[in-house]
Amino acid sequence: MTMNPGTETLGRLVEANRVHRSVYTDPAIFELEMERIWGQAWIYVGHDSQVPEPGDYITTELGLDPVIMVRGDDNKVRVLVNRCAHKGAKVAARCAGNADSFRCPYHGWTYRRDGGLRGLPAREGYANTGLEAGDPRFALPQLAQVDDIRGFVFATKSASAPDLRTFLGEAALTLENIADRAPAGRVECAGGRLRYRHPSNWKMFVENLNDAMHPMIAHGSVGIAARKYLQAQPEGTEYPGEAEIIFPFGSSYEFFDKMGVTALPNGHGYMGGTMSIHTDYSDIPGYWDAMVDAYGEARTKKILSSNRHNTIFYPSFTAKDAVQAVRVVRPRAVDETVIETYHFRLVGAPEEMFERTILYSRLINSSSGMVGPDDLDCYNRMQQGLRSDASEWVDMRRYINDDNVADGKRTGMGTSDLTFRNQYAAWLEFMTGVSPA
Repeated sequence: MTMNPGTETLGRLVEANRVHRSVYTDPAIFELEMERIWGQAWIYVGHDSQVPEPGDYITTELGLDPVIMVRGDDNKVRVLVNRCAHKGAKVAARCAGNADSFRCPYHGWTYRRDGGLRGLPAREGYANTGLEAGDPRFALPQLAQVDDIRGFVFATKSASAPDLRTFLGEAALTLENIADRAPAGRVECAGGRLRYRHPSNWKMFVENLNDAMHPMIAHGSVGIAARKYLQAQPEGTEYPGEAEIIFPFGSSYEFFDKMGVTALPNGHGYMGGTMSIHTDYSDIPGYWDAMVDAYGEARTKKILSSNRHNTIFYPSFTAKDAVQAVRVVRPRAVDETVIETYHFRLVGAPEEMFERTILYSRLINSSSGMVGPDDLDCYNRMQQGLRSDASEWVDMRRYINDDNVADGKRTGMGTSDLTFRNQYAAWLEFMTGVSPA
């Protein structure tokens, strides 16, 4: 059994401009993160369009806990712990399906869609033992709080956590914007999922989302290839969709600095706002007209002017409003993380909008794409390198003296380490219960 570091020890691991390497490598710290961060924060579970009918369910994880998101007979979406109250076996093994009930494969204990115990074989053996079907001890536990924003479902194990909108704050506007980009005002999860195993700590991926110093280096070859391809085309040749998506990854430091970065309470944040690598995508025929018909021209312009590049919903989730794709963080161990990508169809929009979302995912987020493998290689190298005690610290001081503070948030240059510092301020508060000075 590993020993848990005390509050004083944890407090020494994060300084204003650096963090100790052990936050990425120590299994004991990882175990505490699962308890104090993933067990206390609001964690993304799924989208309610994945469970449209009573009995529809998906299985996933909340931290290390297996869970079921299921729509009940009352049409309410619940999140249940996927663990039989008898011997602990998972009662749902499929990724998704429809079930009248959930039955343990070991001893046959059966549970209703709301998690309550429905029945069990040879019940007479439990007479006068205190086992009652209505006793919550013998049910599939429900998560303490479950809520959604425009269909994006979150849950927390903590009954004392603030409500979801309070926890997310301004970050929730990205989810609102994704739904608003649909002429019908709602989106549907579609196109399956991409699963990508990273042999690295979960925080490396989360930090990378708003790291604008790496594209020119890690993805430099991608940008060069895109430019050479376009330069070789005859004048007047229309950009293919692939080039349009890939080309911005070769942008300059100056471009990313202009995007800017915003840090929000509780570790959330985003790059861009009105400008991002997605700003200059070509128009899809029919989409503007469908939006104007639904919202009017003024509101359509306002909706489509939002270009937040990778809004981070700390610690578990990131979303792109202009692309309608999300990536979900699934920690497995201190040095293993699974990233899942999901895609959303804008209801009422031309199908070409969804096709571009899928194209983006294949090119950028896939394990066989042109960008994701670059990041994976870097995560792997960092995880290996941080095992060495040659240096104890990881630096995050870029533009540390240039943050602007207003309206409860911090903003800075796009290549600032601001969001890293912000995430570790949240990390420290979750892990120690002490707010940073």
